[in-house]
Amino acid sequence: PYYVDLNQNLFLQASLDSSDPNLVVFVDTCVASPDPKNFRTLAYQLIRSGCVKDPTYSSYYSPYSEVARFGFNAFSFVRRYSSVYLQCELVVCRYNDYSSRCYQGCLRRFKRNAGS
Repeated sequence: PYYVDLNQNLFLQASLDSSDPNLVVFVDTCVASPDPKNFRTLAYQLIRSGCVKDPTYSSYYSPYSEVARFGFNAFSFVRRYSSVYLQCELVVCRYNDYSSRCYQGCLRRFKRNAGS
């Protein structure tokens, strides 16, 4: 566990342990929940499909392509829960493969036209 005060900046880093220097890491989705076994029912989205959902979420520069750095302000779920758990999905891609998911950024879903 990591203990922080409410509204304190929380900084995270995810690193890929690989001997391949041509890989890059991308933070696709991060969801918080008071229940470590359920990230669907009572959940708060920080970032989803590369789109920032929380105004305090920021990604930070890393000099290494295999390291992703990001942060947000610590918060609580109402006042009934003393802990918040974080689940993140990261994507690993080839460096400079601009058609890969890592280089697409925010993927917004468009509604289809239900036409005739």
